[in-house]
Amino acid sequence: MNNHIAIIGGTGLYQMDGFSLEEEIIIHTPYGHPSDAIMSGQLSGRQVYFLPRHGKGHTILPHEINHRANIWALKSLGVSYIICVTAVGSLQEQYAPRDIVLFDQYYDRTSRRNEHTFFGEGIAAHIPFADPISEGLRSILSSAAQEENCNVHDGGTYVNMDGPAFSTRAESNANRQLGFDVIGMTNVAEAKLAREAEISLATLGMITDYDCWKVEEAPVTLQTVLGHLTANSNSAQKIIQRAISQIPTEATWPEHSALSQSIVTQPDHWPADTVEKIRPILEKYIPCNNQG
Repeated sequence: MNNHIAIIGGTGLYQMDGFSLEEEIIIHTPYGHPSDAIMSGQLSGRQVYFLPRHGKGHTILPHEINHRANIWALKSLGVSYIICVTAVGSLQEQYAPRDIVLFDQYYDRTSRRNEHTFFGEGIAAHIPFADPISEGLRSILSSAAQEENCNVHDGGTYVNMDGPAFSTRAESNANRQLGFDVIGMTNVAEAKLAREAEISLATLGMITDYDCWKVEEAPVTLQTVLGHLTANSNSAQKIIQRAISQIPTEATWPEHSALSQSIVTQPDHWPADTVEKIRPILEKYIPCNNQG
């Protein structure tokens, strides 16, 4: 295992100072194409891969993102850590636009959960997901954000909606009443698939708006989101640059062995086609006589 680092976020992130682009990698996966070519290069002395979640030029809507292809591709490149950067709406007064939330929990309201797992087709697995964010990686990001004097909130719950439309006021108020902190459209799938792939994942939640629950504020619009995202971009780059050098070169955190007690189906019942399809995810658990 190469224990490389990946960053999933906006296209502009791989243009950050200090990143030396070496090549663009196009990967074909059993699930189709990733969101875009993967940028490969060096940052702070580590091999780093950048993947624009919505494609260059933001051409892919949240419900169109091929999350399985994205995570499969990164795993095939030897990635052991993923830093996500994502726009979120605030559901609580204390989380203001341009703040950063390092949430540690999810509530899944999505409707495409069958596409948020690599398993099935003859191999059953159930990953532990009580603590869905890598505590080690989140701690590193928290320290880096504080060192950059960012207004960062450590902990909280991200509720994942389908989109692409923003919430109604009724939905926004219901999410607030349930105690959720921020809302977004993409990150829970990335976290579930990363855990199945035994990749540590943590997310910089960049607050862009108050959703639409705060009646004294104008309802969220695309222009509002993009304006705050541009302002947050510089902070995200500085945090990532600082965090990269602190990430361990050996992948020994609990999430790096998440499958060790999670696969239900015995190897002698694994269909050969399924083994081949998810080989990067399953590699270290494939018996020697099934290596192909």
